[in-house]
Amino acid sequence: MALLEVQHVRAYYSTRKGYIKAVDGVDLVQEKDVITGLAGESGCGKSTLVNTLMMNVKPPLHLMEGTIVLDGNAISKMDRATLKKKVWGVLVSLVPQSALNALMPTKRIIEYIDDAISHHMAVSNSEVASMARRRFEELNLPVETLTLYPHELSGGMKQRAVIAISTLLNPRLLIVDEPTSALDVSTQKQVLKMLLDLRKAQIIKSMMFVTHDIAILRQIANQIAIMYAGKVVESGSATDLLYDPRHPYTRGLMNAVVTPEPEVRKRGLISIPGEPPDLLEPPKGCRFHPRCSRAIETCRSVEPPLVREGSRHLACHNPLPA
Repeated sequence: MALLEVQHVRAYYSTRKGYIKAVDGVDLVQEKDVITGLAGESGCGKSTLVNTLMMNVKPPLHLMEGTIVLDGNAISKMDRATLKKKVWGVLVSLVPQSALNALMPTKRIIEYIDDAISHHMAVSNSEVASMARRRFEELNLPVETLTLYPHELSGGMKQRAVIAISTLLNPRLLIVDEPTSALDVSTQKQVLKMLLDLRKAQIIKSMMFVTHDIAILRQIANQIAIMYAGKVVESGSATDLLYDPRHPYTRGLMNAVVTPEPEVRKRGLISIPGEPPDLLEPPKGCRFHPRCSRAIETCRSVEPPLVREGSRHLACHNPLPA
């Protein structure tokens, strides 16, 4: 059984000009014991989808339709109080995109941990301290970090502390949203190693890793889903999508990434022409067709459904040959 099942989810932002269709008919499955990479350009709807998967939905964001089932629980039907008590931090936990700025400067790290645990169980200060020390030791983080304020930590240590706090109660699914985007290459490696260590230690078995950097997914993901303009356009194994993409947009993302393969270094980077569409008024048919060199007449008028093609799912009227 899948850990997370998302069926035809639409989540729109309300504005005075109309609805911004940030997530528009997404179907997605997160299997147990798998690291899924969710990738796409900035503004494609990744972070909105993440908040929707958590059911952290409040105006101006609205869940228009669809169902979200996590570990057998229909969380899309739960109220916010139930989500806080029974879902967030326990079934699913989020390391937000703004994790480096998520810590208030007036609270020590141990106080954040106390807040995170007390929402779900009655524990003494000594029990909280014991749980925190154990988790930091498991993740090879300096225990003295617990008594420090955020401003006393480096950017990388802040990021790793937020990850440690997010995993205190061993959630079934950890979602990390752009965890390496503000870090240097060396610190990125430390964060990625920490996430892999979480899985190796069986603290976190299933993970969704959200990024615009396809190269990072080569190092961490088993499965990949590609988003464009509020929709998933291709999904499948990391090997299939990284080395044999079928959707022209997926191929475009691959061509825009520096990799060590000789043929890639020889041809250089190839950018995707044009710009992502305005999601207030997205184009008819396939949303990628104004930028696609393989677009045919059907692409301009008929929206391609996401259908199974062998071992992957694909939404394209004129896919690249296998």
